[in-house]
Amino acid sequence: MNIGDVIAVEDVILDLRPEGKTRLLKELAVHAAGRTGCPAAEITSVLAARERLGSTGLGMGVAIPHAKMRALQRPFGAFVRLGTPCPFEAIDGQDVDLVVLLLLPEASPQEHLNVLARIARLLRDPDAVARLRQAADAVTIHQVLACSQPRPAVA
Repeated sequence: MNIGDVIAVEDVILDLRPEGKTRLLKELAVHAAGRTGCPAAEITSVLAARERLGSTGLGMGVAIPHAKMRALQRPFGAFVRLGTPCPFEAIDGQDVDLVVLLLLPEASPQEHLNVLARIARLLRDPDAVARLRQAADAVTIHQVLACSQPRPAVA
């Protein structure tokens, strides 16, 4: 499963300006609810529960809030480029401006779980992150997400 199979062009959101992490998660949940049919309150709840385990802020301005949901039949993702960086309790203390929401079916096969790993690798690639920050529109961002192959880590 490819990142582009999980995040549709309609799920690329530009210039969102949430007032904080909690508000950002609620806005992501509302968007995801409209696209998946799952209740926004339930999505907000599972995302908040995951964040209580530890922030999904990877550092360098990137976060990947994610959770498993019983009602989902297939993975759902959304990409958000914030108009104003948002505090997210990231491991490096930096505010985030790139956010990928990932919701997985509770009984996810390994293929679905690999999507999270692919997204994390992509968002650790400085070239890909720069292209995502500089892209002019949702279509271009979707192309970067769908077509980018992160460079393998150098030992």
